[in-house]
Amino acid sequence: MIRFSMSPRRMRAIQLPVLPSGEPALALGPPPKRALALALLNAVLALLAAGAFASPVAAHDLGGPMGGFGSGFGHPLAGFDHFLAMLAVGLWGAQMGGRSVWTLPATFPLIMCIGGIIGMFGLIPDETIRIAIAVSLMVLGGVIAAGWRAPEWAALVIVALFALFHGYPHGQATLRAADPAAFTVGFVVSTGAIHILGIGVGYGLKGIWNGNLVRALGGVIAVCGVYFLFK
Repeated sequence: MIRFSMSPRRMRAIQLPVLPSGEPALALGPPPKRALALALLNAVLALLAAGAFASPVAAHDLGGPMGGFGSGFGHPLAGFDHFLAMLAVGLWGAQMGGRSVWTLPATFPLIMCIGGIIGMFGLIPDETIRIAIAVSLMVLGGVIAAGWRAPEWAALVIVALFALFHGYPHGQATLRAADPAAFTVGFVVSTGAIHILGIGVGYGLKGIWNGNLVRALGGVIAVCGVYFLFK
């Protein structure tokens, strides 16, 4: 009979973790933080690439009658320019940190509702709204790319100004909704969800490579704004 022996020192070197029950634990450790961040970044970039071929005014002129909550919830998602701006607000809040994490995302839907009321009266030409929305992507993406830690009041003014223009087409769509109140609640909830997504992406990427991934994503959003401006 052939016997194989191993020194106690070598056995300790390959000893497996042990559970409280005494059984060996064959658990894999968590994936590296950078790998998770890169996977998240790849998903976001794929979404940006897909949205680049979408119409920037898809949510501005859906045409036909609207429904209730479901139609309102899908409204910010139908126009990729709206989606990017709302994502950028969450990203910027996460990048700045402190109170801005919640004050910026809370301000946007509130002022957006005011913009929606203005939109019901049709006081501003549609082309002006389209340009303003494209510029909002350029500015919000630009400040993220620059890593600008703006004073909170300045950031709130910027976010509130652009929220007015993003709310305007939602107000026009509300006039065609079968249930205007439910439609309004739907697009506000959807806006908040996109903000939360932006905050999550921002926090997921800000600790990687000194926050350069967040800044790069801001640059992509700004470039999308230029694209939508001249599309």
